[in-house]
Amino acid sequence: MSASAVRDIVVVGGGTAGWMAAAAFVRVLGESCSVRLVESEAIGTVGVGEATVPHIKAFNNLLQIDEADFVRNTQGTFKLGIQFVDWLREGTTYVHGFGTEIGRNLGLLPFHHYWTKAYQRGRARSIGCYSLNTLAAERGRFMVSADDAPAGSPLSNIAYAYHFDAALYARYLRAYAERRGARRTEGLVREVLLDSGSGHVTALRLESGEEIGGDLFIDCSGFRGLLIGEALGTSYEDFSHWLPCDRAWAVPSGNVGSPTPYTRSTARAAGWQWRIPLQNRTGNGYVYCSRHVSDDEAAATLLANLDGPALGDPRPLRFNTGRRSSCWQRNVIALGLSSGFMEPLESTSIHLIQSGISKLLEMFPREGFNPVLARKYNARLAFEFDRIRDFLVLHYYANRRDEPFWKECRHIAITPELREKLELFQDSGQVYRNGEEMFGDVSWIEVMLGQGVMPAGYHPLVDLVPEADVFRFVEGVGKTISNCVDVMPTHQQFIDRFCLAPADSRTRTGAAGSAAVRP
Repeated sequence: MSASAVRDIVVVGGGTAGWMAAAAFVRVLGESCSVRLVESEAIGTVGVGEATVPHIKAFNNLLQIDEADFVRNTQGTFKLGIQFVDWLREGTTYVHGFGTEIGRNLGLLPFHHYWTKAYQRGRARSIGCYSLNTLAAERGRFMVSADDAPAGSPLSNIAYAYHFDAALYARYLRAYAERRGARRTEGLVREVLLDSGSGHVTALRLESGEEIGGDLFIDCSGFRGLLIGEALGTSYEDFSHWLPCDRAWAVPSGNVGSPTPYTRSTARAAGWQWRIPLQNRTGNGYVYCSRHVSDDEAAATLLANLDGPALGDPRPLRFNTGRRSSCWQRNVIALGLSSGFMEPLESTSIHLIQSGISKLLEMFPREGFNPVLARKYNARLAFEFDRIRDFLVLHYYANRRDEPFWKECRHIAITPELREKLELFQDSGQVYRNGEEMFGDVSWIEVMLGQGVMPAGYHPLVDLVPEADVFRFVEGVGKTISNCVDVMPTHQQFIDRFCLAPADSRTRTGAAGSAAVRP
């Protein structure tokens, strides 16, 4: 390939990853590049529901998507966080609530240092009582940030994400992209053509015989990694020694009651079960380790623990958690499952797609493909995958359950980075975000506390505040949070008022599938 400006972008594979990429390219790059997406109806996608994190709002805002229209058309609901049931031990529950702070800071210190002192003295409740997202989730309340709330009010800055039907989201983005000039080609790729000198991909040959050339190729072909793996031979770094779950069953079920404003993750004997509420149905799945439970037992466990009737037969999925050693190789960039897979425990699947797209747009090649761009892109993506991995490992490592699977997880050889996080927090409640890692301090604090990792102490500046004042401060924050939650509408009331899907679409059901796994 000659060193010329990128003009023709070819996306291989549709689904969420492919159509997110196509939509972002036509929105940002406009007429400077052509965007063509190749997919086949013969290769289906699987998706009961998709749980997300608040970062997706930035992506939708980039596309200037109307939120209410998007939620209605994807059978969406809202998400304030993730509820973890039985993860520490059976009978325990906590919520990882979204947001950038717990309670409110006082002086130089974040709230949790004052809370730690009060909690150690028996003068504070669980940390979730001081988080608007956690308390609202538990009470079934939801609203977006209030423009008329006083400055500093917890109601003025509410972090939230969405649950939605992944197939409907892809369809929504497809319509968006095609209206703005993206072209879709139906067909199966039979052969990937490479330049004999540079090794770059020059074209795709379809089963029809048509050849589709391009300058930049985006591999959204799923686990197969048609371009990044099969054609270019990029290696895959396996994370299974840290994250041993390797299979899942997925099935939709009928709704029972109003949808909760949170995703639920329930620990099971050999893994965990997800529950994602949509307007028209509920997505469910059991992620498990095949060394500790048979496929039949896992399927039976899933079906026995649905809130409503199953709307189909469970679908099996197999995976190896990990990532590509390079997501940008020559003139190919892998997005979605072709770039790697992190189990959907913290709903990071779409975020990693979004992150890959945004970093590519930040580092879009001006002329040719300078290796320095690829190296930096790959380093940034590897860092993000690796830090997400450590955050997921924390959930497994810090448990006190009795089953063999969970006992094995307590002996995972954690990375030095994760060990340092744990040791710092256990010493004095210190938490430090590492550069561009996805999860911030609040996320680490909530999950560590929820998993029973308690700090031995707190910052010494706390003791400069009279003890009675510390107790009054913590109590006052709790009352403020509770009062704010009391004025919020219920999740169902908010949906009914602003973004209720048409009645006929809410009665239709879809194919069984996974929250974050697509072939």
